[in-house]
Amino acid sequence: MNMEIITTPNEKLKESGFGSLKSCNSVLDAIKKTDYNVILTVCTTKQDLAQVVNRKPDLVILAVKYLSFENENDIWLSDYFTEHFINYTASSREVLKFDSNKVLAKLHLKEQGIQTADYFTAIPGQYKSAEELPILFPLFLKPLDAANGNGIDDLSFVTNFKDFESKLLSLYDTFNLPILVEEYLSGKEYTVAVIETANGELIISPIEIVPLVSTNGLRILGQQAKKDDTEKLKKIKNNAIKTKLIKLASDVFIGLGVRDYGRIDIKTNKNGECFFMEINLVPGMTKGSSYFPRACEIDNALSYDNVVTLMLSQGLNRITSIVSSSKNRLLPHKGILPYAIDL
Repeated sequence: MNMEIITTPNEKLKESGFGSLKSCNSVLDAIKKTDYNVILTVCTTKQDLAQVVNRKPDLVILAVKYLSFENENDIWLSDYFTEHFINYTASSREVLKFDSNKVLAKLHLKEQGIQTADYFTAIPGQYKSAEELPILFPLFLKPLDAANGNGIDDLSFVTNFKDFESKLLSLYDTFNLPILVEEYLSGKEYTVAVIETANGELIISPIEIVPLVSTNGLRILGQQAKKDDTEKLKKIKNNAIKTKLIKLASDVFIGLGVRDYGRIDIKTNKNGECFFMEINLVPGMTKGSSYFPRACEIDNALSYDNVVTLMLSQGLNRITSIVSSSKNRLLPHKGILPYAIDL
C-alpha cells in the first residue's frame, strides 16, 4: 500500500490546511508507524503533480486544498486527482466550497432547517445608517473566506454604526470581498472534530474553547489568540450541551455531504442554544496544539497517531472502489450513520 502526503509552501494561502511542513511531517511520522509505505511530497509545479500521478499511489493525503500559481488559475487537488483516477482523502471540490465560503455553508444548512447564526454580507457604503442594517447590534464582522482567525480581533465586535463602518472598511481593504456580518452570540465557543470510520460511523469529539478575556471584556477567538496559542481547550462536562453539539455536528457533516473528516465550529447564545458557525474540511494537524487532534484526544482519549490512522479509514476503504477503466470515476460516496457516544 503506497501513500503520498501532498502539500505546498502554504504560508501565503488563506485557505485552511494541515499547517506547516512540520505539521505534515508529524502526519508522516504517524503513518510510518503502520504497515503502509508513505512519502511526503511538496508540490510547487504542475510537473510535481504529474510525477505523483505517474507513481500511481493508492491514496494521496491532501494537506492543502489547492496549488496557487502566479498569473494562472489555482489547481484544486481534489479535482486534479479525480481527473487522474487517484484516490484522495477528504471532501470533493463541490463540498470544499462550503469551507471556502462561509455564507454558502450557512445557506445550504438553513435550507435543511439546521440552526446557524443570522447574518448578512456587506461592502463599504452599502448601508447608510444603523436603521438600514438587517440585524440589530451587537454584531460580529469577519472575512467571508479566511481561515485561522484571519481578520478577527477585538474590533470585530461592534455595537454602533461608526464602529461597524470602520471594521467593515478595514476588512474589505484587506480581503477585497464582501464581509460576513453575524448576530453576536454571547454564549460559549465550541469546536467538534468528526471522523468517518471505515464502517461509515462517525466519531464525534466536541470540546469547549475558552479564549483569554480581551480588552473589552469579551472572549474573542481571533487571529492573535490562535497564533499565540493562549486559549484553553476543555472537556465538556455538561451532558445536555454535549448531546446538542453531537447532534448538530452530525447534522452538519451529513447535510453538507462531508467525506472522511472535518471540524465544525459551533457557538451558543445566552440560552444555551447551539448554532453552526463554520466548517473546516482540511483541519490543522499541528501536533500538540491544533484543535482537530486535540479535540479527539480530550474527548475520546485518542492519541495523535490514532487520529491520523482513523482519518485514513474511509480513504483506504475506497481503494476497492477505484475502477481501472479511464472511462469510470470514483464510485459515489455512501451514506453514513451517526456514531453513538456513551454519555
